[in-house]
Order: sequence, then C-alpha cells, then structure tokens
Amino acid sequence: MDDREHTTDEAQDAPVRSAQEVADDVVARVLARAGTAVQAGGTSHTAFDGDQLDLEERTSLRRVAGLSTELQDVSEVEYRQLRLERVVLVGLWGAGTAEEAENSLRELAALAETAGSEVLDGLLQRRRTPDPGTFLGSGKAAELATLVAAVGADTVVVDGELAPSQRRSLEDIVKVKVVDRTALILDIFAQHAKSREGKAQVELAQLEYLLPRLRGWGESMSRQAGGQVGGAGAGMGSRGPGETKIELDRRRIRTRMAKLRREIAAMAPARATKRASRERNAVPSVAIAGYTNAGKSSLLNRLTHAGVLVENALFATLDPTVRRAEAADGRVYTLADTVGFVRHLPHQLVEAFRSTLEEVAAADLILHVVDASHPDPEGQIAAVRHVFADIPGAMDVPEIIVLNKADLASPEAVARLRSREVHSIVVSARTGEGIAELNELIADQLPRPGVEVEVVVPYTRGDLVSRVHEHGDIDVEEHTPTGTRLRARVDAGLAAELEAVAVAV
Repeated sequence: MDDREHTTDEAQDAPVRSAQEVADDVVARVLARAGTAVQAGGTSHTAFDGDQLDLEERTSLRRVAGLSTELQDVSEVEYRQLRLERVVLVGLWGAGTAEEAENSLRELAALAETAGSEVLDGLLQRRRTPDPGTFLGSGKAAELATLVAAVGADTVVVDGELAPSQRRSLEDIVKVKVVDRTALILDIFAQHAKSREGKAQVELAQLEYLLPRLRGWGESMSRQAGGQVGGAGAGMGSRGPGETKIELDRRRIRTRMAKLRREIAAMAPARATKRASRERNAVPSVAIAGYTNAGKSSLLNRLTHAGVLVENALFATLDPTVRRAEAADGRVYTLADTVGFVRHLPHQLVEAFRSTLEEVAAADLILHVVDASHPDPEGQIAAVRHVFADIPGAMDVPEIIVLNKADLASPEAVARLRSREVHSIVVSARTGEGIAELNELIADQLPRPGVEVEVVVPYTRGDLVSRVHEHGDIDVEEHTPTGTRLRARVDAGLAAELEAVAVAV
C-alpha cells in the first residue's frame, strides 16, 4: 500500500483516532522508510568526476562517540558552540498533507546527518499554528523533554525558524540545546565553504542570524561604571549607566558585519571583470542551478570534466565553479555551477550569497537540475523558483528543466514531470543517458551571433578563423589560393576584425 492509500485510511479513521496517534504513525513511517536520510548506497563516481581529492580530505576526519562533556542545563553557560551529535527532530504538521510533513521531516534528517549528527527519534505534531511561547505548546514540550531524556539526546532540531523567546523557553523545558532549521543550514555552510569569498559570505549570514539571538547571564548584564568608580578618574560629565557586556557584543558584531560587507563588495569587481571579459568576447554563459543534492556537480563534471567534488550529501559544494564547455555545434560557452537551494532557504544566505547568485541572472541560459527520483520533485522546483524570484532578472532567463537521476526515477514520475514542464529533458549524469541530447538542446538555446559576414581571411590570420569556429556560426568554409573563405554569423566585434584583414576577391 502506498502513502496515498495510507493517508486515505487515516482520513477515514479520523473520527475514532486522535491527532496524536495519526502523528505518531507518520513519524514511525518517516523513521522506518528513511533509513538514512540521504539516499542509500553512498556516492558512486565515474571517470568524469576526476580524483575527488576534496572528498577524501573531507572524510579523513571521523567523529568519536562518547566524548561529549555537554552540560545538563544549557543555562549554566553563556557562549555555546553549535555541536550536533545525537539529535531528536521536531516538526509541525499544519495545513499540508501527511506526505508533505513526512518529506519535510526526512529532509531535516538529511540536513542533520550532513552536519555530522546521529538522528535518534522524531516528533511530528498536528497543530494549525506554532505556539508563540514554546513552538509546540507546554504539554508537548514536556513530552519532548521526556523523550530527550529517554534516548539520551543532547540536541533538539526544530523544523522551522524559532524566535529567540521560543528557543529560550524550549531550552528551559527540555534542558538541552535547541537548534532551528536556519541554524542547522548555516552550520553546514560554515563546514563546507572553502574559498575566501564563500567563508566571508557564510560568516556574514551567521552574524546576521546571531545578532538578535544573543543572550547573557550574570556579569554579562552588568554595566560599565563611569566617573571615579571606573578607576580612570574622568570625573564629572563621564558618569552614566554605560554599556552592558551584551551591548558591547552587539556592537562588535555590527562592526564585524560592516567589515565583511566591505570585503564582499571588494571581491565583486573581480567577478564582474571576468564576466565583462566573457561578454566582450561574446562567450555565451550557462548557469547550473537547482535543489541541493540534485546532481548539479555531477552534471558539470559530465559536460566539462571539471572534477569538482561529488558527494551524496546536502550542500556538498558551495563555492561557484566556472568551466569552459563546447556545444554540439562546436561553439564554446561557459558553464557555472551555483550553490544549491532548499525549502525555506534562510534569507540571510540569500542576501549574503547575492553576488554569487548574480551568475544566474547574468547567464544566457539556466539548466535547472531536478532530482526526478525524489518523492516530491514538484516541491523542489517550486522552492528553486521561489529563490529565483528574489534575484533581479533571474526569472527572465530562458530555462531548461533537466530531470536528472533517470536511472533511479520511476517512469511514471518522469512522465508526470515531463507533462508539467514542457521545456524539459531526461538525463542521468552518472550513466551518461541523455547527455548528447542535452548538448544539442543547449546548442539550440544559446544566443546566435547577429552579424553576417562573407570574407576571405588570409592564411596568416588563422587565429581569427579559430575564433569564428569557437564563437560564430559558420555556413560555408572553403580554402582558396588567397585564404580561407567564410560565410558565417559572428558578433559585431569579431566582424570588424574580419573585415579589417579580409582579402579582396
């Protein structure tokens, strides 16, 4: 019996079963069916993926169980480091269906595993809106505290964004760290960022998230003394309440955020210069975008032999990669891999990675990669397009829906997606299925040069003929005694160079 039949049975039994029993059944199915939240079987690599040295480096450091020195009551410490180890998941089942609630909780489990934790159990509560005090309500929060103590968890991960007051109230009840979905994603980004720009962007997003959530106890709330009491002997005019330590921390965070914004702004011209060089040489650009773990890096490796990191984990690669590729008709274009998206992507990350996401808006074509084997591919497409809407100009770029992982997807799911997305193609980056057809589709969708020329290029200027092959569209090419005769379509700049050296016929 599939999930839809389960959901139908639950709806028929609703008059005699409580909402808590239905929610318990949903959680049981999530934990039973998910196994490991990321698809079973690990990551299979092909020759197109290269040596994968980054993956070997990432997996060289393993966690050792049983070494935690975590305090029983988190209110005893002021500064804490996010350290996910043994976690319990908590989610709300609101207006959506049971299947949507399952998918959301399964994705949260995958995020927790990617961050390096072990998922022990989960709770899914049927509730129309979150409780303003504790997110779950006092009764369910007490049940969660009992479960956390029983399984020995040291962290609770909530499937949603908590207000500072909700997190404090929930921590006071369950007596362990409480982390929301936003903090979990930020932690994964902090682990995987490698470039200078990526690290600065992640740190800025973390500080924006942390600023309204600072909390302090004891001396952190005391104020600096002014005047003679302060020991500086400043005297009259300098006395006053002074700043508390938490206010000093907030000021330092704001100062650091301002510095990071200046650094990121200073890195933008380098990216703009590279983009301007490609535009000056009329090199078309294609951006790969899509949901995290949909296979964007695998597709980049298949098309360009880039050898970038491929791992069966969420947000495995963050730093954008731009590589040279060749279309089916021989024209050269650039292929840019962008950061993956996810449902409810924190707005702090969208703002911090705006300069990176501009690669999508500046592209001539978007390859929107979709995991066709996922339980909810339509939800992934909607989540990615929701982020596109926040990037000025991204919705105006032509889009090809690339239904990846065709070797794992069911024919019914592929047929359903193709009927909904007219401009789509089915591929498998792992086996190579559909890659040739994708190359032809890219060649058809790339912008064509607009200037027609018919010239004879002397043999001493073979470099210009080569550029016509790379960036132009050749109709006729023949060799004459005086040079290479070309009838082609090229950009305006190259046309001017060809006319300048053309040999009279």
